[in-house]
Amino acid sequence: MTSPEWLESWSDDEGARRVRDLFTTTFTPEGAGDAEGDARPDGVWSAPGRVNLIGEHTDYNGGLALPTALPHRTYVALRRRDDDVVRLGSAQAPGELWTARLADVSPGAVSGWGAYVAGVAWALDKAGHGPAQGGGGFDAVVDSCVPFGAGLSSSAALECAVAVALDDVHGLGLAGDDAGRAALVDACVRAENEIAGAPTGGMDQAASLRCTAGHALLVDSRPGLSALESGTSVPFELAPAGLTLLVVDTRAEHSHVDGQYAERRATCERAAALLGTETLRDVDADRLDETLAALEPHDPDGVLRRRVRHVVTEIARTERFRDLVSEGRVGDVGPLMVASHTSLRDDYEVSARELDLVVDSALGAGALGARMTGGGFGGSAIALVGADDVDAVVAAVQAAFDDAGLRAPGFLLAPPSQAAGRTA
Repeated sequence: MTSPEWLESWSDDEGARRVRDLFTTTFTPEGAGDAEGDARPDGVWSAPGRVNLIGEHTDYNGGLALPTALPHRTYVALRRRDDDVVRLGSAQAPGELWTARLADVSPGAVSGWGAYVAGVAWALDKAGHGPAQGGGGFDAVVDSCVPFGAGLSSSAALECAVAVALDDVHGLGLAGDDAGRAALVDACVRAENEIAGAPTGGMDQAASLRCTAGHALLVDSRPGLSALESGTSVPFELAPAGLTLLVVDTRAEHSHVDGQYAERRATCERAAALLGTETLRDVDADRLDETLAALEPHDPDGVLRRRVRHVVTEIARTERFRDLVSEGRVGDVGPLMVASHTSLRDDYEVSARELDLVVDSALGAGALGARMTGGGFGGSAIALVGADDVDAVVAAVQAAFDDAGLRAPGFLLAPPSQAAGRTA
């Protein structure tokens, strides 16, 4: 059996060093022969990926989710410009320089990974948070230890790192309190939806910008709530209970821009319209059978009913999960995680062979609970594991992938970590 691959997070010093060095090599003028000719950023900022404990595909249905911030972060070195030009380099795309003018950024006008970055500047400006002077342009480079394509919100980590960087260099003051961070969440969501073209909800950005160490963030997406009202910190301490959260990157590629996510969102919106509710959050869990019966004439293949059943029961599971961890009963949430995965697999149909394999093998090796996390169709799964059982669970998952002839997964531990901010 191959040895397990651990996906380690970087220290802030290492992350800052990486992007500072990359900034210098990317933007130092050709022919500069001494340190005075080197390009230097105004600073370094970073933002975490996120892992969702429970509450999947509920955000765009007005529901609840309970994410935590990962120790794995995206780092951005940035220097403001006096014009409106944006130049971007990435360690993940060596030798390439993404360039655009902010005047040319609008829905459908730019593409590539740089759309997530330039989209944040565009959204801040549209919300009245543009720079007091200058054209708002900037040079920036990024590097990240958030696994890409793993359902751990690498895109939100990128957006949020850029958001706190622009907030800082333009003196906007938004990152200084929770209300301002809620405004940054709104800008990042708008960037992803309108400029990058990914129809996601706001859970990922809220987690990256508003989580605190040792806590999860209960994200309430009910329409009408402000971004500030929609997030509540919930204690989530694992070490005192002798537990840890294991994340398994299945390496089964995951994407939100391939139509699957949008199709499910549209199905839920159709179901809500048929039921005469604004969102599926308004469906009473105690009257679920009656609700599903009302959909039957419009649902010959049962898809609408399965999607609704998942959303309504997932919101109820998230509420119960919150209650248990708030009472210090973190060891009792395992059955809720398993029920969530079963619902995502059977009713929402967003699991994958690799995700099911992680869940089954982890539970078989003694995990208290396990489930897929993120949008699905690949990506990652999580397992709640006794601190002394980590090696046994990892070995079981690794062996299951080896036996199935699948690409080896990656493993990381996910203590609830800190939100986006200035690193150096």
